[in-house]
Order: sequence, then C-alpha cells, then structure tokens
Amino acid sequence: MKQRGFTLLEVLVATVIMGIAVVGVLSALSSTMRSAARLTDYDRAVMLSRAKLDELLLDPYFRADTPAQGQFDPALMGGLEGGWRALLTRFEMPPGYPKSAAATDQTLDRLELQIWWIANGQRHTFVVDGYRADMVRREDLQP
Repeated sequence: MKQRGFTLLEVLVATVIMGIAVVGVLSALSSTMRSAARLTDYDRAVMLSRAKLDELLLDPYFRADTPAQGQFDPALMGGLEGGWRALLTRFEMPPGYPKSAAATDQTLDRLELQIWWIANGQRHTFVVDGYRADMVRREDLQP
C-alpha cells in the first residue's frame, strides 16, 4: 500500500520558504508605512503653506523688505513642531522708475515663503513663491 502525504523534509523546506517570504513582506510593509508617514507630514506642510501664502499675499499691511515669521499650531502639524518665514520683495517696478514713476503706477511684489518642520529629529524645509500686484507708495519715490 502506497502512503500519500508530505515527508518531514518537504514540510521543513516549505516552512523555511514561507518564513523567508513573510519576513520579506513584513519588511516591505514597514518601509511603506514609514514612507506614508513622511508623505503625510509633507502633504500637511504643503496645505499649510498654501493657506499662509494666500493670507500673506492678501494682507495689505504686509510690506516689502520686511521679514516675518511664525510658528504653526502643533495640532495643525499633526503634533510636530513647525513654522514659516516670509520675505516680500519688489520684483518688478514701472518703466522709468524712479524718475518717471508716479504714486498711481503698479509694481509686482514677490513673496518667498519658507516652511519648516521637525520630524524624527530632522528639520525639513521647502520654499514656495507667490506674486501680487501693488501700487508705488510715496516712500518708494523718496530719494
């Protein structure tokens, strides 16, 4: 009578192969989770940068060549420490500036906004730019 089934050696080989496969899958899953957490932090910072950029561009009291900075609420940053630094500069002045410029001429201002946050003991940063139209002010025309 012929017996059917697996030998002990076949079972051991199959168990070792399955163990190697499970370790590989768990390792890939772990690195995927780390990447997802990193991308979540980055995505959160991008959304906050858009909101802050819009806020600063629409603020009529935020003047050129005046740096500003602040921190984000850790609840908005997912428990991470983070903040921003901004500088508004004149990007383009009217033709003939300053000799033939008038207080009714428009200028183009460039806002450079740096966003930073600290995750896993490392500081991460990125910079976004925005532009807004403004008017030449009387102090711009003073020598």
